[in-house]
Amino acid sequence: MSLRDFALLTFVCLVWAFNNIVSKYLVSHLGVPPLFYAAVRFAIVAAVTLPWLLPMPRPRWRLVVVALLMGAGNFALLFMGLKTSTPSAAAVVGQLSVPITTLLSVLMLGERIHWRRGLGIALAFAGVLAVMWDPRGVSLSQGLIFVVGSACAGALGAVMMKQIEGVKPLQFQAWVGFVSVWPLVLLSALFEPGQVGKGIAAGWPFLAALLFSAFVVSVGAHTIYYGLIRRHEANLISPLTLMTPLATIALGVAIFHDPFGPRMAIGSAIALSGVLIIALRRNQVMPLLLAIRNRAQ
Repeated sequence: MSLRDFALLTFVCLVWAFNNIVSKYLVSHLGVPPLFYAAVRFAIVAAVTLPWLLPMPRPRWRLVVVALLMGAGNFALLFMGLKTSTPSAAAVVGQLSVPITTLLSVLMLGERIHWRRGLGIALAFAGVLAVMWDPRGVSLSQGLIFVVGSACAGALGAVMMKQIEGVKPLQFQAWVGFVSVWPLVLLSALFEPGQVGKGIAAGWPFLAALLFSAFVVSVGAHTIYYGLIRRHEANLISPLTLMTPLATIALGVAIFHDPFGPRMAIGSAIALSGVLIIALRRNQVMPLLLAIRNRAQ
């Protein structure tokens, strides 16, 4: 990999990490309802990518399900999780999408797991459990449960996406935005009364975050990332994308003063080591997961 491409990938990972911090600030500190935030973000993405919407790829039902999983399910659950969990813990727990994707690829695509990937899966789950542990036992906080749900939705969407052929990146983003905005608007209207007023009350930081997440993250960073995936092997890109959770942890500690004691440090190291082992092993789904996993960033 050239120095230029490494610099581009570093920039992309930092953008994703900063977006996690921005999302935490909006939903937790400014009080923007998470479903409303996700709905408005997808409305902007859908409007920007509208020219790439048609023709609709087939099978249509699978595309709709994948778009809901990777869009409304993945983002909404992540934003709901960030409302009460720290960005650092969410960054580590969110890495469960990698081992869960690997397990689902075995069940749904008939792939085989060798001992090294099995070890990686075990380490990833063990590290996440360490992050969720407190002196009284496993801390099943509501926020981290939502993050686990987000990881599961993204993993299932990645495996199902493998069974759809011929979908280009911008076309996929167009359908994710178009399909996701409608249920999110409905759910926000049902469960988040006064959401529009809260969004307006958040003022220009809310508007700036929306423009940043829609254009810089969803259009800019992802477009650069897709280009890097096409130019380099997945097992080269994959380890480097771990810069995203590491940068999120660092920013969470620096900005929000996230607690980062020995338990968090050890758990993070174990979980990310497991993810690294899995990512370095070639399989059918990993390149696809790398191309769409970070959409939730």
